[in-house]
Amino acid sequence: MACLTTTKIKNIMKSVNLTVLFVLIISLYSCTSKVTTQKISIPEYQSKMKAGWLGQMAGVGWGAPTEFIFNGRIIPQEEIPVWEKDMINQQEQDDIYVEMTFLKSLEDYGFDVSIRQAGIDFANSRYGLAHANEHGRHNLRLGIAPPHSGHPKYNRHADDIDYQIEADFSGLISPGMPNLVIELGEKFGRLMNYGDGVYGGQFVGAMYAKAFFEADINKIIESGLAAIPAESQYAEAVRDVINWHKANPDDWQKTWQLIENKYNLNPEYKKFNCSTGEDIDENIDAKINGAYVVIGLLYGEGDLDKTIIISMRCGQDSDCNPSNAAGILATSMGMEKLPERYKTGIDIATNFSFTAYNFPSLLEVCTKLAKKAVIREGGSIEKNAHGVDEFIIPVKEPLVPEVLQSWLPQEITGNVHFSEEEMDKIKVKIRRPEDLVNIWNVAGPFSKDGIGGLDLFDVAFAPEKNSKYSEWQKMPVGVDDFEADFINLERYFNVENSVAYLQTNVWIENAQKVIFEIGSDDGIKVWLNDKLVHQNNEERGHEQGQDIAEVNLEKGWNSILLKVTQGEGGWGASLVICDMEGALIDGLKYSTNELLVP
Repeated sequence: MACLTTTKIKNIMKSVNLTVLFVLIISLYSCTSKVTTQKISIPEYQSKMKAGWLGQMAGVGWGAPTEFIFNGRIIPQEEIPVWEKDMINQQEQDDIYVEMTFLKSLEDYGFDVSIRQAGIDFANSRYGLAHANEHGRHNLRLGIAPPHSGHPKYNRHADDIDYQIEADFSGLISPGMPNLVIELGEKFGRLMNYGDGVYGGQFVGAMYAKAFFEADINKIIESGLAAIPAESQYAEAVRDVINWHKANPDDWQKTWQLIENKYNLNPEYKKFNCSTGEDIDENIDAKINGAYVVIGLLYGEGDLDKTIIISMRCGQDSDCNPSNAAGILATSMGMEKLPERYKTGIDIATNFSFTAYNFPSLLEVCTKLAKKAVIREGGSIEKNAHGVDEFIIPVKEPLVPEVLQSWLPQEITGNVHFSEEEMDKIKVKIRRPEDLVNIWNVAGPFSKDGIGGLDLFDVAFAPEKNSKYSEWQKMPVGVDDFEADFINLERYFNVENSVAYLQTNVWIENAQKVIFEIGSDDGIKVWLNDKLVHQNNEERGHEQGQDIAEVNLEKGWNSILLKVTQGEGGWGASLVICDMEGALIDGLKYSTNELLVP
């Protein structure tokens, strides 16, 4: 046998090493190229998706009586509302109905709908809004196209909670597909939000997407966290709650205080916060409210009631936060495990306000969109061993969006406006002064010692107690230097902490269902023909059409009474009457004397 020289040995080793390297490369390629999938039958998907919607409605309905009453403080145990069966039906909640507009855009135009078309659809919505939603929609109606409608330059509410509270839909139609959730956030979230305001919705949506395949709350939260930029303050808030929960697993109130200290009291985490005014503790920022969603999920320990109550008791937006938390948890549970009281008494007939959907049709459109989403994301729908259709969904790592900060936003370049053709598609317009009701009588000011602002709302003064009240004066609107598009009570009375009443009559040729577009600074009650048809007790600046009420005008004369409350600063109201499509109604007559014949 020939001897092996040193050179031959080295050559053999090189050959062996190259072979090993080749095998390793092939093995790694095989591992990385192998597509991992997850499966869920369509009936199971539908069960979890339905439970997710019911969880949302239960959370927002139960928490609604506490919303923004407890700011910077925990809701006492004795102040927790008692659950009532009607709380499950939330057809008039912005936490629920805004999502329907986004679903309709997807149903009509598909997942490739442009952000500009999504903006046009949102601009044409008729329901009442506030904060980032309200300002974003107003921008769209003015012609500021998305994503600029949500940019901090044009929207001082860009970091508010709005997209977070309405992003549930994105996960409910994207089971196991976080990249679709992220994409939908970049499309719909940018209509009204920016930076952390968008990340909050993507975080929530990604948790829903994971909840179809995971019951472990910690893993669900980690999946949400993986879908947003790690450098963002929002991600920092989520990580903080996770770590504080580990340090204080049995004391959620201690974790709440740590959140309060950092995210409400530290100005470094309120750099683009809209909260101003008397209640400096009020905080509608997405970060702190997102932290309350996480605290409810972690300390709720998989119990739906406990999750809702803890998230609610954290305060601030204490209906939206338990809504997100309960929706995510309920999705992971499915209908079979959902407590019975959240499955009974569901209104299946009434449409969600100003939307195309009632509860059954909502479930149908979500199923239809989920099927399209699975195919779009590279999955398939196949029969399983039992002959049941199931989703086969590829597992993909989330493609995290770039980090944006509202206090240091990207510079805007180019044209920010819709084209004339696009503006023609926006049917809901900013109203002209002549479109508003401008014939009014006024009574007031009324006040009560020791009571002011919001507390005056339910104090009844003579005009609302006596339909034959006669001490009215003509209210100047559009004359004597008074505005034509705003009933300026502050200028007329020049007082604070008071109430004024406004009265007029409207004549219509035939009975008709109409819309009252209502604006007020501050709170407002509206009576039509002596029946209370709308109320909103809120300290806010006036914007035309802030509130929307659907009412029925009777043939002939109809009496209208407004009660407008005031704390400090501005004070006034506005009213536009239009048909259900937002068009002005020909032939309406107004008079402060209902005996006049038009």
